[in-house]
Amino acid sequence: MSLDLTHYPTLAQAQTPDALRQLEQDKLKDLADELRQYLLTSVSQTSGHFASGLGTVELTVALHYVYNTPFDRLLWDVGHQAYPHKILTGRAEKMSTIRQKNGLHPFPWPPESEFDTFAVGHSSTSISAALGMAVAAEKEAKNRKVVAVIGDGAMTAGMAFEALNHAGDIKKDMVVVLNDNEMSISENVGALNSHLARLLTGNFFNKIRDGGKKLLSNVPPIKEFASRAEEHIKGMVVPGTIFEELGFKYIGPIDGHDVNVMVDTLRNMRQFSGPHILHVVTRKGKGYPQAEEDPIKFHAVPKFDPKGDALPKAKASAPTFSAIFGQWLCDMAAEDPKLMAITPAMREGSGMVKFSQQFPEQYFDVAIAEQHAVTFAGGLAKEGYNAVVAIYSTFLQRAYDQLIHDVALQNLPVLFAIDRAGIVGADGPTHQGAFDIAFLRCIPNMIIMTPGDEEECRRMLFTGHKAASPAAVRYPRGAGKGLKTAVEMKPIPLGRSRTLREGKKRAILNFGTLLPFAEEAAEQLDLTLVDMRFVKPLDTDIIHKLAETHDGFITLEDGCIKGGAGSAVTEYLQSAKILMHTLQIGLPDNFVAQGTQEEMYRELGLDGAGIVSQINTYFDN
Repeated sequence: MSLDLTHYPTLAQAQTPDALRQLEQDKLKDLADELRQYLLTSVSQTSGHFASGLGTVELTVALHYVYNTPFDRLLWDVGHQAYPHKILTGRAEKMSTIRQKNGLHPFPWPPESEFDTFAVGHSSTSISAALGMAVAAEKEAKNRKVVAVIGDGAMTAGMAFEALNHAGDIKKDMVVVLNDNEMSISENVGALNSHLARLLTGNFFNKIRDGGKKLLSNVPPIKEFASRAEEHIKGMVVPGTIFEELGFKYIGPIDGHDVNVMVDTLRNMRQFSGPHILHVVTRKGKGYPQAEEDPIKFHAVPKFDPKGDALPKAKASAPTFSAIFGQWLCDMAAEDPKLMAITPAMREGSGMVKFSQQFPEQYFDVAIAEQHAVTFAGGLAKEGYNAVVAIYSTFLQRAYDQLIHDVALQNLPVLFAIDRAGIVGADGPTHQGAFDIAFLRCIPNMIIMTPGDEEECRRMLFTGHKAASPAAVRYPRGAGKGLKTAVEMKPIPLGRSRTLREGKKRAILNFGTLLPFAEEAAEQLDLTLVDMRFVKPLDTDIIHKLAETHDGFITLEDGCIKGGAGSAVTEYLQSAKILMHTLQIGLPDNFVAQGTQEEMYRELGLDGAGIVSQINTYFDN
């Protein structure tokens, strides 16, 4: 979709920040209106993240209008909210390619644009990175400014507060914009509060505040009284005490959809020294009523008709693995009152909505706090409760120390339901679940299971729930084979594989849900096929048995080859002094780009044809 100058005349004049800054300020509201409409039109035709971007339109316009980007550094937290930023930084005509193979990256991505100053996909990293840039800017001494934009959800993570604490201590010049999109804009964010924000950022107030503090610095009792008086006066009109205590000067809250108020406030703040918080109140989905009413549903959308009342209904298909997990959770909780399920702010994505409604006393959303989630689960397990942590593969990386130190070291029976393992598709390299097998396999006491289908997934969740050690069940995004799962749950003996096909000469050892491709390759080449089920403990008996009758192994997994399940097999073969030609098939030693799961399986040689080709090439040479 190309940019239609007829329908977006102001936006056509502001396709780069340099061009934007040439506009008169009274044109900015028109620009914001056109930008919002363009975002609505483009995403509805291509799919992508939606509600968050609608809420940051005016904020994005104001930031690029006031700050000299890309010389001044602008960092976006998470990246869902950065679509307007992409449009205003020379990428409007490429928005139709976003999240697609070889298209625009779904999040800020420095190789794509100099305006994307820091790569991001995970939450709560912006303040830490911005502080590093602020220190560098001070040493550079070129008056470079640094701004981080963080949502109120991302502010729940401990990392954000670690960065705030450090920034408030070392007092470097930086602005943190808190994009608060959970609070509705009420009376205290009207004209009076906008006037207050201008006042608090104006030279007069700051000269009085800073000068008065300096004057009274040698009179401790009076200084203490003056400081407290200032905080008490501000506390009656602004909710910024916590940030002030951390060493930041707090401004706001202001209306994040009043572009002129934000420009005036940011222009004043650009002259400040030291760390500052600007509290901006926005509304997710702003300008599109359906998204405003249900921002969760409209967080990321398929192609849809913006003139309609609802998103298109998904075509009937097999249940997703997330749904399989969610149903198992409900079934298990009905039998086990000591089951406690934990998620770090991924209730919908992890399939836990029904569980949270039916078992609210056994459900805990700890917000974006993966480290806390894991240690919290450890505390529950230590007291005899059956803790289940539902977490994406890529987010479990953030709690690695807690997994080792607070769970595995004490051999606590916490079950990790690892969603989005393997190739995830359009979210790209920040979200590919490539590393969990490798980083879990080296941890003592861990049980690691890789279901090949839905029924196996359900049984493995039950097995992990009943285990006396920490256990992980990893499963992919999307649906499986469409198998109906049995109501009755039966455990799987630890370390027991299943042989699905007897063949000749060579054997495929499959780990996980690439199983249909393994079946295709085994049938075509007349190979033995074993679904290994467990990465740890490994079924060494079947390896010994197959080694006696086969002259080659092929290991298959949708995780990284280095350190993965195939490595576990080759390590065992070496330790057992078994000589066997072994081909390891999995994810390569590079970060996997965005694209649909089918596209990436094909590109990486993980579909049926690719597996056959790799086997023929390896064993024919």
